Amino acid sequence: MLFLVRMDVHLPTDMPPEQANEIKDREKTYSQPLQRDGRWRHIWRIVGEYSNFSLFDVSSNDELHGLLTGLPLFPYMDIAVTPLAHHPSDIT
Repeated sequence: MLFLVRMDVHLPTDMPPEQANEIKDREKTYSQPLQRDGRWRHIWRIVGEYSNFSLFDVSSNDELHGLLTGLPLFPYMDIAVTPLAHHPSDIT
C-alpha cells in the first residue's frame, strides 16, 4: 500500500541545540534502514520549510502508524497521511 506523508517538524525554540541534534541523529539512524528496505521509498524536502513529503510502501495502515509513531521526532511533528491508488491513466 502506498502512502504520501507530509511531516512538519516543530522543535521547541528553547530546546538546547545538543538535544535537538541528538534527536535528529536518532531520526537518521531510525529512518535509513526503512529507506534501504524499501518501506520508505522516497523523501523530499519542502523548500523553505522544516518539512518533507515522503512516500511509504507498507502492508497496512497499522504498519505505517507504527513506523511513524516510532520516529524520534514524532512528538514534534504534525503529520498528514494520504493513501494512494493506481491511476487508470498511468502508463507504468
